[in-house]
Amino acid sequence: KLFKNEQILELTQNTLFLALVSTAIATVLGTALALGLERYPWGRRMRASLETALYLPVVTPDIILAAALVVIFGILQTVSSVFQPGMLTMIIGHVTFQIAFVALVVQSRLAGLGRELEEAAYDLYSSYPDLLRRVLLPLLAPGIAAGAMLAFTLSLDDFIISLFTAGPSSQTLPLFIYASVKRGISPEIHALSSLMLLATLVLVLGAERL
Repeated sequence: KLFKNEQILELTQNTLFLALVSTAIATVLGTALALGLERYPWGRRMRASLETALYLPVVTPDIILAAALVVIFGILQTVSSVFQPGMLTMIIGHVTFQIAFVALVVQSRLAGLGRELEEAAYDLYSSYPDLLRRVLLPLLAPGIAAGAMLAFTLSLDDFIISLFTAGPSSQTLPLFIYASVKRGISPEIHALSSLMLLATLVLVLGAERL
């Protein structure tokens, strides 16, 4: 019965699409941010300022971040109708907090690598693109995968930012479950919640084995 419910199937599709797209964008940007912070020769004050800005989405309450996004999107709507509440604004909203988590995980992995392999690659006349492709990214792969999994899980679980940025046709499972609590939780919601928990456990255990 659960898989015959068109509404739940549509909500599941929206949720997975939002999580996958936002995670892909946040993983690329977060990895680039970690490389820039860890390898570029910033001054002490500038580096401290950048790291403080990096931690802000992590320590800022979701309700404050969501309210700020609403204000920003309200301003952008005067420029273009593209920023009307919907899937695009939800993706942007999720990416804003996912980037920080990805960057922190990748940065911790990068800090533990040292610079010896990079210096050896440069001694062998390697260009930076080759260094990135053949040395850094393979070594950072576990950290990138861990950061992507964390971002994906946070996106699936997010409620407040989705609530503030969603449009009429871009509802997600957390929003649907919250609305169902007011009406009374049906057996379908219990089954759906169990499946989401099971999927998360399988993802975490699979990543640990990998």
